[in-house]
Amino acid sequence: MKKEVVIATRGSKLALWQAEYIKNEIEKHHKNILCRLEIIKTMGDKILDVPLAKIGGKGLFVKEIETALLEKKADLAVHSMKDVPMELPAGLELFESPECEAPQDAFLSIKYNSLDELPKGACVGTSSLRRKCQLLELRPDLEVVDLRGNVQTRMQKLTDGMYDAIILAYAGLKRLEVTENIKEILPVEKMLPASCQGILGIEIRSGDNEIKEILSFIGHKDSYTRALCERAFLRKLQGGCQIPIGCHSVLTGNKIYVKGIIYNLDGSKKIAKEYTGNKANPEEAGIKLAEMVLAAGGDKILKEIYSQVYENF
Repeated sequence: MKKEVVIATRGSKLALWQAEYIKNEIEKHHKNILCRLEIIKTMGDKILDVPLAKIGGKGLFVKEIETALLEKKADLAVHSMKDVPMELPAGLELFESPECEAPQDAFLSIKYNSLDELPKGACVGTSSLRRKCQLLELRPDLEVVDLRGNVQTRMQKLTDGMYDAIILAYAGLKRLEVTENIKEILPVEKMLPASCQGILGIEIRSGDNEIKEILSFIGHKDSYTRALCERAFLRKLQGGCQIPIGCHSVLTGNKIYVKGIIYNLDGSKKIAKEYTGNKANPEEAGIKLAEMVLAAGGDKILKEIYSQVYENF
C-alpha cells in the first residue's frame, strides 16, 4: 500500500499548477508515495473587491493553509514564495525551493506592443503598489488602476477592453502556458521584481524529518540562496503588501549581488540601493542592503506609510 502525502494549496489555476508540479516530482522520485491535494480557500481568495494594500495584515494567502499544516490536515504546502510572510508561525518552517522561474514582470496588451508605445492617459491594471510606483516613474502620464483576481480573471478583463494593458509576473504566465498576450518582458533595470518573484516555497512542520527526507531531492541551491537573501531584505524592512518594495538578487561565482527599492505610497519618494555580499551568507547580504535603505531615509518612508495605513482602519 502506498503512503499518502497531503499537499495543501489554494484553488487558483496557478496554485494548483504549483502543487501539481511538486506532487508529480514527489511521485516520480518515490514510487511508494501517492500525493493528494487539499484545496483551501484563504482570506486573500475571498476578498476580491478591495485592493490588497487596503486589506492590510500579513499572510492573506497562507494563514488558513498554515493552520491546516499545524492541525496535521496536510503534510506540506506549496506557495508562491512572494506570498509567504516573513515570520512563520511557531512549529512551521520553509524547506528548500525547486529551481526558480524568471523573476521579471510582463507587459500584456491586445493593442500595444510595449510600455513605451502606450498613448498618454492609457489605462494600465495592476494589483501591486510596487508596480504602480515604477510604472508612474517611467510613464507619469498613464492611469494606473487596481486589478484583482486570478490570472485568468485579469486576462479576461484585458480581453474585454477594461484596460489598455496589464502587468503580471512572467513566471505565472509561463507556468500556465498563457503567454499569447505578452508583448514585453520588462527587464529588472526597468521594473524591479517583488522579493522572491518566480520562486516556489515549500512549507512543512518543523522537525518533520520524514517529510524532509521525502523532499530531500527537490532543492535547487541557487534558487534557495536567492530566496534567503531577498526574504532577509524584506524581513529587515518589515515589508508587506501595503508597501511598495522591490528586490532582486543575482549570483555570480561566490558573490551575491542584490538591489532593493522602496517608495512612499504616492511614488514621490524613492530609495534604491545595491550591495554585493558573500554567496555563502545570503541573509547577511539582504540585511546589509536593508540597513543601507533604512539609513538613506527608508525608515522615514516606512513610518509615513504605516501611519497612513493605520489611519485607514
